[in-house]
Amino acid sequence: MTNPTSTTTTPSGRAGRREWTALAVLMLPLLLVSMDVSVLYFAIPAISADLEPTGTQQLWIFDIYAFVLAGLLMTMGSLGDRIGHRRLLLVGAAAFGTASLVAAYANSAEMLIAARAVLGIGGATLMPSTMALLRTMFTDPGQRAKAIGMWSGVMTAGIALGSVMSGVLVEYFWWGSVFLVNLPAMALLLLLGPALLPESRSASPGRFDRLSVPLSMAAVLPVIYGLKEIPSEGWNVRYVVSITVGLLFAALFVHRQRTAASPMIDPALFRGRGFAPSVALNLVSAFGIMGSAYFTTQYLQSVLDKSALEAALWALLPSVPIGAAAPVATALVQKGVNRASVITAGFVIAACGFGLLAFAGTDSMWLVLASCGVLAVGGVIVMSQIMDLAMGTAPVERAGAASSLMETGAEFGGALGMAVLGSIGTAVYRHEMPDAAPDAARETLGGALAVADRFPGLATAAREAFTSGMQGAAIAGAVVLAGAAVLAAVTLRRVELPTAQEAPEQEKALV
Repeated sequence: MTNPTSTTTTPSGRAGRREWTALAVLMLPLLLVSMDVSVLYFAIPAISADLEPTGTQQLWIFDIYAFVLAGLLMTMGSLGDRIGHRRLLLVGAAAFGTASLVAAYANSAEMLIAARAVLGIGGATLMPSTMALLRTMFTDPGQRAKAIGMWSGVMTAGIALGSVMSGVLVEYFWWGSVFLVNLPAMALLLLLGPALLPESRSASPGRFDRLSVPLSMAAVLPVIYGLKEIPSEGWNVRYVVSITVGLLFAALFVHRQRTAASPMIDPALFRGRGFAPSVALNLVSAFGIMGSAYFTTQYLQSVLDKSALEAALWALLPSVPIGAAAPVATALVQKGVNRASVITAGFVIAACGFGLLAFAGTDSMWLVLASCGVLAVGGVIVMSQIMDLAMGTAPVERAGAASSLMETGAEFGGALGMAVLGSIGTAVYRHEMPDAAPDAARETLGGALAVADRFPGLATAAREAFTSGMQGAAIAGAVVLAGAAVLAAVTLRRVELPTAQEAPEQEKALV
C-alpha cells in the first residue's frame, strides 16, 4: 500500500525544499491548536463580564474544547487514513477558522460554547493529520526524526504560549482577539496546502466502522471528565463511576477493533515492534509534564503572590531550553547512541526535575522554575523520540491512526497526572492544615486565601501546607518517572527503526 499522490522527494528518498516549506506551513496550525488548550486562561474574566455565563456555562466554555478534541482524535485519525489526510486537514482548517470567527464575536455563552466545540472538532482533524502528512513527506529516518522533533517542540511550546498570548491580547484588545489570531494561519494553510502538501491515504482502507465512533467517544470522554474533576473535587463517587463507565466502554471498543472486518484502529499496528511501549511511555511522559503544571502554576500565583500575567510570563522561562532538547536527542540517536538509552535518559532527567521540586520552599521561585525546565527538557526528549519510534514503526497508510493513538494517550496521561498527583498534593495539604482552620481553608489554598484576612496566620499556614503537598506530589512523580525509565530500558533495548530501504518491506509484513 502506498500513497496515491507522491511527494517531491529527491531520488535518494530525502525530502527537498518543498517538504520543509510544507512542514513550516503545517507548524502554524499545530501551534494554534495547542495554544487553544490554554488560550482562555486570562480571557475568562473578560468573557464572564461581557456574556455573564453561569458557573456551569463558564466551565463548559473552558473545557469543551479539550473534551471534544480528546474524544474525536481516534475517529479523525482513522478517517484521514481513509479519505486522505490533506483533504481532512483542509476541511478541519476551514472549520477551525470559521469557528474562531464565530467565537470572537459570540454574543451569548451558548454561542461561545458551540463555537468552542467546533474548534475542538477542527483541532481533532488537524493534529493527527499534521503528523500523518509529516510521516508521508519525510521517508528518510534522519529527516523524519528532525521533523518530528520540531513537531513535538511546537506543540509543547504552544500550550505554554497560549496563556501568555491571551493575557497580552486581553490587556490591549477585547477578549475575542484571542480567537481572531487563528484566522491568518488557517487562511495560509488553505492557500498553500493544496500546492505544497501531498495526499496521504490507504489504498485499500475498507469500510469506515461507524459503530467504533460512539464507542471510542464513550471510552474517552467519561475517563477524561472524571480525571479532570478529581484534582479539585476529590474522589467523588460520581467521578469514580464516570471513569469506570469509560473503562467498560474502552473494553468494548478494544473488542470491536479485534473482531470488526475494517476496524477503526487496526490491531496490526501493535504488532509493530516498539509501538505498544511507545503509546504507554508517551502517556507516562504526559503524566509528568501536566501533573507538575497543576502545582507550579498555583505556586507562582498563590504562594508567591504573583499576578496571573506575571505568573504566565515567569512560566515561559522554563520553556526556553525546550527548543534544544529534541534536536540534541535526535543528533545523539543519529550518531549511533541507542534510542532506548536516550529515552531512558529523558525519563531520568524528568525525574530529576521532580526531585528538585521536592526541595522547594515557600520562597523558592528560581528552584521551582529550574525544576520545571529540567522536567520539560526530559519530557520533550522522551516525546520526540517516542513519537519518531511510533511513527517509524507504523505503516504510512496507518499514520493517522497511529498518530491519533499517541495523542489520545497523551490526553489520558495529562489528565491522569493531574488527578493522581493533584490528589496526593491535596491529601498532604489537608493533613498539614491546622484543625482550627475553617472548612473552606482546609479544602484548597484558594479557599484559604479568600478568608485569610479574617484569620491571622492562616495565609502563611496554607502556603506552607500547599508547598508540602507539592513536595509530596513531586516525590511521587519522581518515582513514577524513574519507573518509566526502567520500563523504557527494558522494553525498547532491542527496538530499532528500519532504514529508508527496509521500511517498505516491513510495512508489507504488517499488512
